[in-house]
Amino acid sequence: MFDHFDVNTQKALQFYVYCLIDPRDNKVFYIGKGKKNRVFEHIKAADSSQNMDVVFPKLERINSIKNNNLHVRHVIVRHGLTEDQAFRIEATLIDFLGYLGEDLTNEVAGRHSIRFGVMHSDEIMRIHNAKPLSNLEHNAVIININKSYDSAKGGANVYESTKESWVIAKPRRSMLEYALSEYRGIIVEVYKIHNWYQCPSDANKPERWGFDGTVAIQEVRDLYINKSISHIKKQGASNPIRYNI
Repeated sequence: MFDHFDVNTQKALQFYVYCLIDPRDNKVFYIGKGKKNRVFEHIKAADSSQNMDVVFPKLERINSIKNNNLHVRHVIVRHGLTEDQAFRIEATLIDFLGYLGEDLTNEVAGRHSIRFGVMHSDEIMRIHNAKPLSNLEHNAVIININKSYDSAKGGANVYESTKESWVIAKPRRSMLEYALSEYRGIIVEVYKIHNWYQCPSDANKPERWGFDGTVAIQEVRDLYINKSISHIKKQGASNPIRYNI
């Protein structure tokens, strides 16, 4: 097994997209992009992680393969690319394999996956026809569910992704009437909050809470469903909770 490309190959490759495959089940477990010897650097990183307290899933998988006296398979999916082309192909593969339920160890989704990633046809229409939400007419919290919602599982998954677990102070909880589920900048459902309950959380970290609720009456849903908050979302914002427009 070789662990690097020669100079001539590196020049021919330019930017490329690659996958790492577990030889034990022939499954792809990581998608990446890069140039030169990027595809081989994960093996070196795994070697260096042997004595670390916390090991990322990708490196843990590589070490497990090596401990079975096997070798990770390195597959170049497409080469001779510009960097932008490589980003787009990488994102497409991550999104699509994730949609199919493949157990990828990528820590983040592909570039622009929220805006341009895998969607059902009705999601595409909803996003491109959504009118901006201009104000909240109730005491409500908007909860972003991009990380937990699986659109393939339908409505029940919206509720499970919305109900917990969130850092919301007691004074705020006592005032809230509704929770609005926001996915990819669009309000996809509205729930009437009935009660709050405390969720398990790590010691020395803020308390987390969930709610029991039901789908709001149609009159309330009509105010918010399929409305967009993309115009007020800041690029890279990490807080999934917001209380105002």
